[in-house]
Amino acid sequence: MQFKSYWHDTAPPLIRAEQGPAEGHYDVAIVGGGFTGLSAALHLAKAGVRVAVLEGGTVGSGASGRNGGHLNNGIAHSYLAAKAHLGADRAKALYRAFDDSIDSIERIVREETIDCAFRRSGKLKLASKPAHMDALARNFEVLHREVDPDTALLRREDLAAEVGSDAFHGAMLSRKSAMMHMGRYVTGLATAATRYGATIYENALVTQRRQSDGRTELVTPRGTVAANTVILATGAYTTENFPYFRRRIIPVASFIIATRPLSESEIAATMPGNRTYVTSMNIGNYFRLAPDRRMIFGGRARFSATSDQRSDAKSGEILRASLARLFPHLARVEIDYCWGGLVDMTQDRFPRAGFADGVWFAMGYSGHGAQMSTQMGILLADAIMGKSDRNPVNGLEWPAIAGYSGKPWFLPMVGLYYKMLDKIQ
Repeated sequence: MQFKSYWHDTAPPLIRAEQGPAEGHYDVAIVGGGFTGLSAALHLAKAGVRVAVLEGGTVGSGASGRNGGHLNNGIAHSYLAAKAHLGADRAKALYRAFDDSIDSIERIVREETIDCAFRRSGKLKLASKPAHMDALARNFEVLHREVDPDTALLRREDLAAEVGSDAFHGAMLSRKSAMMHMGRYVTGLATAATRYGATIYENALVTQRRQSDGRTELVTPRGTVAANTVILATGAYTTENFPYFRRRIIPVASFIIATRPLSESEIAATMPGNRTYVTSMNIGNYFRLAPDRRMIFGGRARFSATSDQRSDAKSGEILRASLARLFPHLARVEIDYCWGGLVDMTQDRFPRAGFADGVWFAMGYSGHGAQMSTQMGILLADAIMGKSDRNPVNGLEWPAIAGYSGKPWFLPMVGLYYKMLDKIQ
């Protein structure tokens, strides 16, 4: 078993990264080389804007290359909960922004000929308990009527053709959802941005930010870049140089395992529907098939803000046990990859984007960033270029978390709380 991201290990490296020192004056400097930053860079560069991307590791080394590979439309909450919290108009706008993001990814993949196995698979939200099915049905009724008719409610007897487990009591199908190879997409996105003139500096962690003559200077180990405008696109990997955002983002680790390639008979017995799948538990699981037929199986596993080999190994054993409970026939399947990554959570689990603390930003995707981040990068680029504001969370209040400065000491207690909810609900 390899303790590395399957997406990283099976994607080509970026060959167009700048090899010289990080220096010069740019119209826009982007901190973070994941989907948000690279999407913004591509959009700006195509419009003739001089743009640089400063990535602390390699492109996609953060959340963009450490996720489960899902492009699920919809939002982290039920649509009913989003309406209650945000109001009907903003809830609809946010829901449709997720649809638009998947459309944008599909368009970019086609226009830039990115070989990333993009496919409209549809998503199943699986009810783990009978009461969860009742909640799914109530949410579906309103969602289907008001914002997404391309959905369906599946009863327990309908699931045999979709998933090879008797652990579920029904599901909601979202047909617009998709999947792709995340590593190949992030490399393809970066390559496209450089093709239009963007400069990408890898291994250029921003260690200092300062103002000089009306512009921002960003200091890295490779040199200093100056820019008229800055985009912050670092999510859960935001450094202490940006304390405003660290007081509002909670980094939570998510963990994933990938099996050996499955046989056709194993696939037929496990995921005959070949969709993306998410369970309804608070501490639940998500899974799909990889392009080479491995099962990618993930979940929160442990409430931690740490992802290293020791932490990943512990979580991998928890995930293996969960896999065996849902699919007993795979209890002894070989695990080839085990990895983790940090999810950028907000207190209310809604994303945020706009302008604050002297920078443009988009983050707080709360586990739904793989699909939303590409669109947010485009929207930030449009805002910087003075185009119409299509940001679905523009103006949404984002208070700092009381007593919090960026180190989530409270996560173990949060984990215990959700475990208790899963037992009684």
